[in-house]
Amino acid sequence: MSFGQLIKNHQSGKGNSFNIGTALKAGTIIIPARVISIVLNETHPKFLDLGEWNALGAVEYELVENPNINQQYPIAYPLNPNVKNYPLVSEIIYLISLPNTEIGETNVSKRPYYINIVGLWNHPHHNAYPTTPNTPTPEQNKDYTQTQVGSVRRVTDQSTEIFLGKTFYERSNIHPLLPFEGDVIHEGRWGNSIRFGSTVGGSPSPTITNNWSEAGINGDPITILRNGQGERTEEGWIPITENINNDDSSIYLTSTQKVPLKVASTNYVSYKDNVPDAPNKFAGKQIILNSGRLIFNSGTDHILLSSAKSINLNSQESVNIDTKDFIIQSNKIYLGSNKATEPLMLGNQTVTLLKDLINTLDVFFTIMQTATTSPTSPNSPATLPTLNQSAVQIKGMLENIKDTINKGYLTSNSNYTV
Repeated sequence: MSFGQLIKNHQSGKGNSFNIGTALKAGTIIIPARVISIVLNETHPKFLDLGEWNALGAVEYELVENPNINQQYPIAYPLNPNVKNYPLVSEIIYLISLPNTEIGETNVSKRPYYINIVGLWNHPHHNAYPTTPNTPTPEQNKDYTQTQVGSVRRVTDQSTEIFLGKTFYERSNIHPLLPFEGDVIHEGRWGNSIRFGSTVGGSPSPTITNNWSEAGINGDPITILRNGQGERTEEGWIPITENINNDDSSIYLTSTQKVPLKVASTNYVSYKDNVPDAPNKFAGKQIILNSGRLIFNSGTDHILLSSAKSINLNSQESVNIDTKDFIIQSNKIYLGSNKATEPLMLGNQTVTLLKDLINTLDVFFTIMQTATTSPTSPNSPATLPTLNQSAVQIKGMLENIKDTINKGYLTSNSNYTV
């Protein structure tokens, strides 16, 4: 007796629901089923009946070998509550019977759970095969009907126009990632992925087939997080590798690899020596973040940048700093050029010296306005001695100013400009 016949002969009365007794008699406890609908939010028709949010991820299904004709679909629940990889409508899942919430009343109380999505097309985008696929064009007709006689499914006209859910629309240009020996890869449905990989190049590989294996040796670890595959061809069945210059957003964690990142600006003229390697030349441990825009935000505490060598801010246009206080503590500061030689003036000391000089000159010129060389009358005082005394005082003041300037008390020893 076939497995399909066993299912037909042992239905439990609720449509074609999964029956553990039937499964055990068939020599297995795993049964394939096709997803009819899935509870993802409160708009599902059975949201309230199934326990509201406790039913998140639950699916209505029909058994693959005995499609339902009366539309009374049973329910299966996700097995793993921590890892959510919910299926699409028309994808095939595995069913397994395990205890339900009534296990406290009877230890044989069970319900169906689903595990895994069957990789019919072996593609991360979707693996759906509806009971009666829509085939509006000859190209789409081949997509499903000719698959049955050995043709490979290769959608080239954007979609198959089958119902995969309320918001999921098939794209023909989503490429799977090309794996290498030892890789662990997690792929989303839209060109987002995490690769736990390694350097793969050189002997015995005749050619390097990725862009991170030019440096290092086989087995050196690398982790790549990618969101969005960027502009690709429409041949979505052809595997690709990550491309940091084409993918929408990426994070690379390297060990010995060299990543050919094309950065927006490579102007390092501010360095006197120890110039950093260009990003596409450096090989070694580093973390690369690449996207159209980067934001680092600390809502309650600090952002700390620490480096054993230098911190470089490199921009094609400007570096803008908007803050309440701007504090720089450094042994030396060069403004305008790393070859700047003109020391900056010390503001407070310079202002004090200039005030003293102005006050002294003011006194001197006040005396000069009324100065005479001899008395004009017996009662007029001679001002020449007073003028002489002022000149002596001013000369002393000027000597002090000259000494202050010569000793460098007014100029900075650490801040220079051009």
